[in-house]
Amino acid sequence: MTGRAAPAQEAPSAPPTAGALLFSRCETGRLHVELAGAWVSLLPSGALWIESVRTLVCADLHLEKGSAYAARGQLLPPYDTRETLRRLMLDARAVRPERIVFLGDTLHDAGASGRIDGEDAAVLVEIARGRTLLWIVGNHDPEGPGHLPGEVAETLVVKTLILRHEPQPGHQPGEVAGHLHPCARVVGGSRSVRRRCFVTDGRRLILPAYGAYAGGLSIRDMAFAGMFARSPLVGAIGSKRVHAVSWGSVRGE
Repeated sequence: MTGRAAPAQEAPSAPPTAGALLFSRCETGRLHVELAGAWVSLLPSGALWIESVRTLVCADLHLEKGSAYAARGQLLPPYDTRETLRRLMLDARAVRPERIVFLGDTLHDAGASGRIDGEDAAVLVEIARGRTLLWIVGNHDPEGPGHLPGEVAETLVVKTLILRHEPQPGHQPGEVAGHLHPCARVVGGSRSVRRRCFVTDGRRLILPAYGAYAGGLSIRDMAFAGMFARSPLVGAIGSKRVHAVSWGSVRGE
């Protein structure tokens, strides 16, 4: 089914413009969105699937965040890397990409590649087998993956899309970025839920953080101001599907 996002309300950073933002729902829980003239799929894991070029994209894995916190005395269960890579392996098996792109902050800090458990590193090696693994550098991991498998880049151009870590100011047609860890508080009736989310106006797309311990920033925060040329569609992540939510159903926190 193809549709149009519902009209926005109270969205000074997202003025409505002419033209439909096209999307369609899929029985597998994916949400298909037209982005800069190309159809892409938003996955319930928080990854982006660009089928036309067999490319899987995920942002802000923050591998070894738990061990970084433990070193500072903030004890968390040390399984964030394992859980994040488990979900990545499931995505890779489901869509069989020829290339996986990490949109920066894949490692939580410069020492993360040295702290990663051998079994977890082996999982990453297995994920990389037979395909290209590309690390776009972020502010947390400017040196790239260290001894872990993969190539390094600042940005990647894929047809009409440009993949980078941090969204650039103003309107950026074709930009696919992470960094901001978008989340949304969605109101329906007397209830509200907070979910990681994708956010797009059909021209640019910001991905949610993929990492198990990565936090979230409300898309009503001023950090998102001025990014969208029209009222954006929110792809709120549920347990098994990505839900299309209108901007008017999202509240601040």
